[in-house]
Amino acid sequence: MSRSSADLGSGNVRKLLFSLALPTITSQIVNMLYNLVDRVYIGRIAPVETVGKLALTGVGVCMPIILIISAFSSLMAAGGAPRASIAAGRGEPEQSEAILGSCFTMLLCTSAVLTVLFSVFAEDLLLLFGASENTIGYALSYIRIYVLGTVFVQLTLGMNTYITAQGFTSVSMKTVLIGAGLNTVLDPIFIFLLDMGVEGAALATVLSQAVSACWVLRFLTGKTTRWKLRRENLRPRARVVLPCIALGLAPFIMQSTESLLSVSFNSSLQKYGGDMAVGAMTILTSIMQFAMMPLQGLTQGAQPIISFNFGARNAQRVRDAFRVLLTACVTYSMVMWTLVQLLPRVFVGIFTPDAALIEYAAWAVRIYMAATGIFGIQIACQQTFIALGNAKTSLFLAVLRKIILLIPLIFILPHFFEDQVFAVFLAEPVSDTLAVATTAVLFSLQFKKAMKAMEPAP
Repeated sequence: MSRSSADLGSGNVRKLLFSLALPTITSQIVNMLYNLVDRVYIGRIAPVETVGKLALTGVGVCMPIILIISAFSSLMAAGGAPRASIAAGRGEPEQSEAILGSCFTMLLCTSAVLTVLFSVFAEDLLLLFGASENTIGYALSYIRIYVLGTVFVQLTLGMNTYITAQGFTSVSMKTVLIGAGLNTVLDPIFIFLLDMGVEGAALATVLSQAVSACWVLRFLTGKTTRWKLRRENLRPRARVVLPCIALGLAPFIMQSTESLLSVSFNSSLQKYGGDMAVGAMTILTSIMQFAMMPLQGLTQGAQPIISFNFGARNAQRVRDAFRVLLTACVTYSMVMWTLVQLLPRVFVGIFTPDAALIEYAAWAVRIYMAATGIFGIQIACQQTFIALGNAKTSLFLAVLRKIILLIPLIFILPHFFEDQVFAVFLAEPVSDTLAVATTAVLFSLQFKKAMKAMEPAP
């Protein structure tokens, strides 16, 4: 695939969407390998029954911090990139570059603040997130190194979004492939050959993200990019930054509340099921993230098409792009739901060789992912709201599923079931079902209104 960007305003929408989505899906899947590869190797540190199992649980407890770091990249990137695409569709490339420059500086600032905060309060946060006296040592060893690479994570995830938004999906895919490939090679060297354990896994991730960040910045300052990172745009301007933050709040909440969810799940499971239940939850979230990640790739492939044509006031192409996106998302989510329900031990066995943990997690994953078949509706509609620049509705939906529904259910349902661990896992499919129904109704009303407003008056 060449470095030339796609023509977002013409051509067959289905072919264009999938040509953009294929590299982004690949990027999303490979990006997950950063943490998944770490967990696969960490779970096999000998002796597996003691060190490997506890180290895996310890790294799982670090996920809230990792997710918060990623979420802050979305605050500026996922909110800025659609606005930059809409500006490009309106024929305002200078505004697109202004957004790129301001968001770059904001990413640097947030990276500095997060690095200091998580370095100082790491132990207190990890204990809050569910670490026990058996796992806190492994969790601290991993996160103290990982947070030193916060700036690389922020720049890689944040700035790569602006490459995708221009239609250079093959370039954004290479960003992820370079980092994940290097991480896969370095992990066994640092963990086993140099006997660094979980610290080696964290160091491999930081070095890999640093290389990816250099690749992104090289492209955005080069000759090929349509939106160039220019010195005169680096000073943040409120009129540029604040609308990006407003739109980015929805994806920020979607990601940052994963950390709050992790705290809620881990604390409840530690209370009702102990380290075994928390270890199973680490595996369940890994399976869910890996299974659902292609949906994020599909929506990222659709975002430039929807946003550009929304800016160009081409309502029919926006409708066509959404229909293709919705069909693809629902089809994929149903396939993954079927596979997980039929083959739970296969998915669980990727992350641990421990027989007892496999049996426990295989039972749990069927409950936890019981409603993922319809989740394609949720993500297609919610991400289209973001692509259209609808900050208020996308923010409400992000808050609804996790904060209004899921977190309360985690603590409420155990009071109504004899098997309290089962009740904690059940909170996920119950909240998903309610959220999907609400999202579908809101979208059917507001999407029609948005499309009608774009059409010329008779």
